[in-house]
Amino acid sequence: MKHPLALALAIALSGSLVGCAADAQDETAQTENVNEANPLFAESPLPLHYPQFDKIEDSHYGPAFDRGMAEHLAEIEAIANNEEPASFDNTIIAMEKSGELLGRVSTVFFSLAGVENNDAKKAIQAEYAPKLSAHRDAISLNPALFERIQALYDQRDTLGLDAEGVRLVERYHTDFVRAGAKLSDADKARLKEINGELAKLGTQFSQNVLAEVNDSAVVVDSREELAGLTDEQIDAAAQDAASHDLDGKYRIALLNTTGQPPLAQLENRELRERIFKTSVARGSRGNEYDNTGIISQVLKLRAEKAKMLGYPTYAAYVLADETAGTPEAVSAMLDQLAPAAVANARSEGATLQAMIDREQAAKGEPSFKLEPWDWAYYTEKVRADQYNFDESQLKPYFEMKSVLEDGVFYAAGKLYGLSFKQRTDLPVYNPDVLVYDVFDEDGSQLAMFLFDPYARPSKRGGAWMNSYVDQSELTGDLPIVANHLNITKPSSGPTLLTWDEVTTAFHEFGHALHGMFSDVKYPYFSGTSVPRDFVEFPSQVNEMWADWPEVLANYAKHYKTGEAMPKELLDKVVETAKFNQGFATTEYLGAAMLDQSWHRLDADQIPAADGVMAFEAKALKDNGTDYAAVPPRYRTPYFSHIMGGYAAGYYAYIWSEVLDANTVAWIEENGGLTRANGDRFRQTLLSRGGSKDALQLFRDFAGHEPEIQPLLVRRGLDAPVSDDSAVPGGQAQEPVPPQG
Repeated sequence: MKHPLALALAIALSGSLVGCAADAQDETAQTENVNEANPLFAESPLPLHYPQFDKIEDSHYGPAFDRGMAEHLAEIEAIANNEEPASFDNTIIAMEKSGELLGRVSTVFFSLAGVENNDAKKAIQAEYAPKLSAHRDAISLNPALFERIQALYDQRDTLGLDAEGVRLVERYHTDFVRAGAKLSDADKARLKEINGELAKLGTQFSQNVLAEVNDSAVVVDSREELAGLTDEQIDAAAQDAASHDLDGKYRIALLNTTGQPPLAQLENRELRERIFKTSVARGSRGNEYDNTGIISQVLKLRAEKAKMLGYPTYAAYVLADETAGTPEAVSAMLDQLAPAAVANARSEGATLQAMIDREQAAKGEPSFKLEPWDWAYYTEKVRADQYNFDESQLKPYFEMKSVLEDGVFYAAGKLYGLSFKQRTDLPVYNPDVLVYDVFDEDGSQLAMFLFDPYARPSKRGGAWMNSYVDQSELTGDLPIVANHLNITKPSSGPTLLTWDEVTTAFHEFGHALHGMFSDVKYPYFSGTSVPRDFVEFPSQVNEMWADWPEVLANYAKHYKTGEAMPKELLDKVVETAKFNQGFATTEYLGAAMLDQSWHRLDADQIPAADGVMAFEAKALKDNGTDYAAVPPRYRTPYFSHIMGGYAAGYYAYIWSEVLDANTVAWIEENGGLTRANGDRFRQTLLSRGGSKDALQLFRDFAGHEPEIQPLLVRRGLDAPVSDDSAVPGGQAQEPVPPQG
């Protein structure tokens, strides 16, 4: 697991579950019994310290957090008050080794809170968020500890350290300064209050989002209203309704995005409208889960915190520690992309409107204006009309386990020499989770991998990777990483994926590879411990193998007949790839620019709860992304990214995609799916974690600065680029934005 201070800092920055101070408390006899049997107190005896999911109970977390915080603070006090002069070993390495129990319980709890949440875990989150925030502050605002770090920082180039050791000293110093170590005592006290409040509010926000997704599920009375969905989808909706005591009805669960998958299939326009309007109302309905007040409070506290730490805005504070560097650098890229994206979206909208007009005329009925709830439905009609392509034709060729084992794993084998073996002897937190041993080419174990594919009410939305154990030479640990998707589980039969779900599986495994290939000395730098605007880069690169001919031929086989997917079908996928890119880019940029707009405000500019949605509308208009038919991918009240770890950082996906597009072009030009290319990417970038400057890692691999043109071409946005575009490192060269 990650070092507990690094983990606490990450959680603090996410605005969700953070930092702590543990006071010794009297324990009842019942608690003492729980403590003695608590599997979190000791390192797991299972292979690679795999978590004992079958033995961990919700009642174990509180005692483990309490003991973990107390032990960690005692270790930190010993380091801070050491009478010996500060040295790399007795200060930095001692901190890297501290907090083992806290790191273990934090990793397991926060991981499971995202995949198997319940009332007990929600209560623990609410109780321990402010405690963990206070714990983090007790460490990062400890003056004696910072004095030792400052002393080492001042003499870092004369300590005889290698480059990774020097970087570790620098990163600790940066983290402590950014956490307020140089503030006055009065400001430190106020900062602690702010962090505690942010922790509480972040927890409440995330719990509201999950509650709203479940509370807003759309209930349909008749099967006829669901025309357009497959029989299997309708049966699943009936089963879902029955599980919620709605026998005879149909329940359409929502995802935590503005658009909802059924909108692409449902023929009933009134139902499409109801689903869409229900989706965008989440978090601003004035009910118990309304998030507008929380948003206002969080943003005001963040703005105050940034000013206290010497930054004009919270965006400036966040971006100073990212590869972008400044809000202006982010704007240089987003402002460059937005006009072309919106223009493309409007052109696509005109095509969809023409389709609507033709269809209505053929029926002898009046036409209607294209609305957001029509976009996905008529997009599929245009694809079928212009490209003779129906995405449902693909699904029989994308059986989930075949995609994983014969596609994702196969590509990793060809590129990196990896092999995988499923094991069923280890406990899992949900019966649908698959576990694999991962072996290097020489047969040695590299890692362990968990795959959690299905959506469920207790699981947060989206797709992500997390790490249960991080690699480092210091601890001797090998990594255990997990991928999580949100595929709808069929009521019976095989799980057949959409093309988007296929590419998501490849994407998330790119994150997994980043964690599994880690080869660093110190836990701080392990795996995906890189700037937020760099972390998506390796995962986006891995998407390229989804439709690579050799890989596709190995996994895209009909689940009944075993017949390979016809080449002409894949050709249609490739041919239509740029269609709807105006929509995809615009809905993303709308959210990314909205994030920036919120986090560039002074505290006194931030509206109260009743002004949040009005500000959002104005920001979209000011940013030029207010095309009504294409709303932002997330609206503010359910924009979990920016209430979490992507605050002022949602731009990171497209920032990383510039690097991704450059890398894909390099790989294609140098032979494609080869061990030489895989080994180069692994050695120069994937294995280095955060042990080296992120942009330098890219340069080490590609041999040049990032260029924006490959991204523009990929997204069909290859319009002229201004000559004054910034480039990495602030150099005035090619028309390239600064990259992360």
